[in-house]
Amino acid sequence: MENVTKILNGSGIAQDIRMELRAKIADSRTKPGLAVILVGHDPASRMYIDFKKQASQEVGLYLETYEFEEDVKQKTLVKLIDKLNKNRKIHGILVQLPLPEHIEDIDILQRIDPAKDVDGFHPTNVGLLAVGYPALTPATPKGIMRLIASTGVDLRGKDAVVIGASNIVGKPTAQLLLNERATVTIANSLTRDLRVHTRKADVIVVAVGKPNLITADMVKEGVIVIDAGINKVGDRVVGDVDYENVSKLAAFITPVPGGVGPMTVAMLLENTWEAMRHSKGHQE
Repeated sequence: MENVTKILNGSGIAQDIRMELRAKIADSRTKPGLAVILVGHDPASRMYIDFKKQASQEVGLYLETYEFEEDVKQKTLVKLIDKLNKNRKIHGILVQLPLPEHIEDIDILQRIDPAKDVDGFHPTNVGLLAVGYPALTPATPKGIMRLIASTGVDLRGKDAVVIGASNIVGKPTAQLLLNERATVTIANSLTRDLRVHTRKADVIVVAVGKPNLITADMVKEGVIVIDAGINKVGDRVVGDVDYENVSKLAAFITPVPGGVGPMTVAMLLENTWEAMRHSKGHQE
């Protein structure tokens, strides 16, 4: 019997989430507010900011953007974050990463009020996630888990392999999978014979930035494949998975583009809504 692969349409799921949020915001006395801080002129960061602006307008979320040149002083960003922490109109603060080398990411991320840390990168939120009581979950991992949930597959006891151990995607995704009682392997650039691990996996999540890292001979039939990689190959955007061939074996697979990316933006908006709902003095 030929395997029938189901494409996990992140764009469609994200659209449904945005429509739900739009209705909630329209019925709320308080409008959720998000502040986005961008340093420098990185094209990818600019593209992400534009996506966030468009999505914020669509759902009726209040958005403030702050843009700085590459040589901005760290104390300038700290001063702005302190101001935004006290601003009752702002419920979420997001600093677009990466930051220039002269600025310490951790110092900036720690300065954000954990209750407004809609990216989920503050050590307090990282710790809460680790002990199984997540407050604000990082947007991309949260989106990945929502995509997996849409399959209806029970993760308990399943073998999951997360490829890429970044603080932004890999580590928190692995933690969320652990919280769902999956058996999790985290692979990195030094992992020997990656195929040994991926061949037995029921779920594969990859976020490395290397085209065709995962090929058909590395997966078993019926696997769930979540591709969070983004790579430019000629004039095409592709993920880390050999989509054409792996999709013939997978039960579920995300496309690139149109899979994880739209979910990341939707989860960021959802986190801002949740931060607003839990803020002091909020009234429904």
